[in-house]
Amino acid sequence: MKSRAGLAGVWFVLVAVAVIGRLWQPTWRGEPLWNVTPMAGVALAAGAAMPNAAVAASVPLAALAISNLVLPGYGSAAMAVIVFAATAWPVLLGRFVRSGKWIAVFGGALASSLVFFLSTNFACWALTTMYPHTAAGLAECFVAALPFYRWMPVGDLAWTAAIFGGLKAVALVRPAVADLTAETSPWT
Repeated sequence: MKSRAGLAGVWFVLVAVAVIGRLWQPTWRGEPLWNVTPMAGVALAAGAAMPNAAVAASVPLAALAISNLVLPGYGSAAMAVIVFAATAWPVLLGRFVRSGKWIAVFGGALASSLVFFLSTNFACWALTTMYPHTAAGLAECFVAALPFYRWMPVGDLAWTAAIFGGLKAVALVRPAVADLTAETSPWT
């Protein structure tokens, strides 16, 4: 049986990591490394650990809502919905990374980066007047967004490795954490 206290503890830790990681942006040689956040890793881990998809999805959604109290808005409700959906969808991939195979975990992180980039930038093109609503305008939008995507896959891989590795380490020290997803735990 899964421990409710253990699940609640994992939920709060994942939300805290996501909020802190989203508010803190690392720099390299004085330049910010945009979009190096733990959001994909947190969503994947929540999807792998939580027995209920709605509870798992609440992890990245709560982290976004909390960190958005400090960060600038999205410009429209439609854009906010796209960002929230693109941030939460890795929870569904979390079900597939329960095997604990690192190739699946890292593949999930890279897929999360790519889907977030494609969906949010397509939405920017479709929902705003920043770019002409033509194929050339869409291409211009994606090209303009590449500097913001440049570090995202790297950050998603690093944060995912840290989160899954941390949970595996905790599971070795505290076996009750390993019981969260029974025999399908990615960290046992």
